Amino acid sequence: MQKTKAALWEFLQGLGKTFMLPVALLAFCGIMLGIGSSLSSDAVTDNVAFLKGEGFHLVFTWMANTGLVAFTFLPVLFAMAIPLGLAREDKGVAAFSGFVGFVAMNLAVNFYLTAKGVDFEDEKAIEHYGIADVLGVQSIDTGLLGAVAVGIVVSLLHRRFRTQRMPDALAFFGGLRFVPIVSALVLSVLGLLIPLVWPTFNGWISAVGRGIGHTGVFGPFFFGMGEVLLRPIGLHHILVAMFRFTDVGGSGTVCGDHVSGALNLFYAQLDCSAAPGSAVTDATHFLSQGKMAAYLGGLPGAALAMYHCARRRMRPEIKALLVSGVVACVVGGITEPLEFLFLFVAPWLYLVHAVLVGLGFLTAAVLGVFIGNTDGNVIDWLVFGVLQGSTTKWYLVPVIAAVWFAAYYFLFRWAITRFDLKTPGREDPPADDEHDEHDEHDGAHDAEHAEEQVRAAPEPARELVAGKYDAAAMLDAIGGAGNIRSLDNCITRLRMTVADAEAVDEARLKKLGAVGVVKLDGHNVQVVIGPQVQSVKDAIATMVPAGRP
Repeated sequence: MQKTKAALWEFLQGLGKTFMLPVALLAFCGIMLGIGSSLSSDAVTDNVAFLKGEGFHLVFTWMANTGLVAFTFLPVLFAMAIPLGLAREDKGVAAFSGFVGFVAMNLAVNFYLTAKGVDFEDEKAIEHYGIADVLGVQSIDTGLLGAVAVGIVVSLLHRRFRTQRMPDALAFFGGLRFVPIVSALVLSVLGLLIPLVWPTFNGWISAVGRGIGHTGVFGPFFFGMGEVLLRPIGLHHILVAMFRFTDVGGSGTVCGDHVSGALNLFYAQLDCSAAPGSAVTDATHFLSQGKMAAYLGGLPGAALAMYHCARRRMRPEIKALLVSGVVACVVGGITEPLEFLFLFVAPWLYLVHAVLVGLGFLTAAVLGVFIGNTDGNVIDWLVFGVLQGSTTKWYLVPVIAAVWFAAYYFLFRWAITRFDLKTPGREDPPADDEHDEHDEHDGAHDAEHAEEQVRAAPEPARELVAGKYDAAAMLDAIGGAGNIRSLDNCITRLRMTVADAEAVDEARLKKLGAVGVVKLDGHNVQVVIGPQVQSVKDAIATMVPAGRP
């Protein structure tokens, strides 16, 4: 039972991590689409005359067109990214098989509908089945859910049949070549079942969306709070994806096309010259405008409170930590480096933070802010707010952020001093003799193990030792290469399955630059690094025996 629970937990973590590749592309394409569409729109060019030049118009139109890449092909990107991320070996074959499986499923749906005599032009049939053009095929638009299902099935098939042996007469089709073949067969059969179950399932999704819609502005409140509460265990991506890409986040018609999902609606509107309808404006309540109160104001206020509450002699040491966390939050929309500074010392304060984030979503919805996108950072505010004109009500964001800054600052300063919370710079200093002896012992221990592992490490790991993170020493603090069973990363964290979580030295990892350590159970551990986590993971991977992670 325990092993099954650990395996399921590891799978869910891995699934959430696979969303990051297409979401990162989506965020970039959203910025391209936002800049291109706004600077080529009549609303902007009428006020900035030189932008009407043919050269400028062509460049910005090209940018907007490039930004449509992720939006137009989003489901197939997920269908490829999931097996790519879940596969531990032969990732290219897994991604290729994801594409094959996705196409096979939709061709099978088309076959079923055609054989049944369904009229693809009939509005009732379109509404009942959810018929849409998918990669040039008249199929059922299962959206992200269908793509995730394809990705999971293909990843399982890849794991099972990657080394499949065939009889000599069919040996050419064995091994890795068999994975896309069996993916096409299995997904084609599953595709025949979709028209039988999807109308009912689609009705359930719509009911959930209507249920949230009936809560009015409280829907965004619960969404924002839920995202924050799920973040420490790394499962917030699933909740976010549900609202961004399915009917749960809203649906409506944009420039004649039916669109589902809050983010899909927003991006479709960017490429539409018509005024946004209520479906689009309501959908943005679940997007980045709700985050801006906490990301641009609240968390920086919390950081300043932690700085002022630190011991004076410790402030210079924690200043860089807090500043880098604020930059990651305000510019990059990455909050973990700040959140993990108080999550473990005062979980109840993190709960208050979650409520305040939810209230930020609520406030933006009530005031009619219409900015959208994914990150909630200053770039989103500029590109999708300021550049789109005053109809977005971008000017309200600095006011809201200022209120949240003050609220977080005074709340955190009161909580830290009232309950003597051990936020950075407030740790109780040991006696001088004990302190010196402890540091000397730890320093010798770190130096001995780091030097030994660096000598044996390949060049990428050695380069990291000279930078901010000592990858060799971090590996030793994790329990050594022998303790690692699997190793991966998301945007800010190392995600590991280890033989023994107790062997992971949390205190030493924090000394080496980690923001926090999350031990989910006896085998699943996450180490919060920050934006440089990919480099740290790559360096550590070079020191782990081939094939283990």
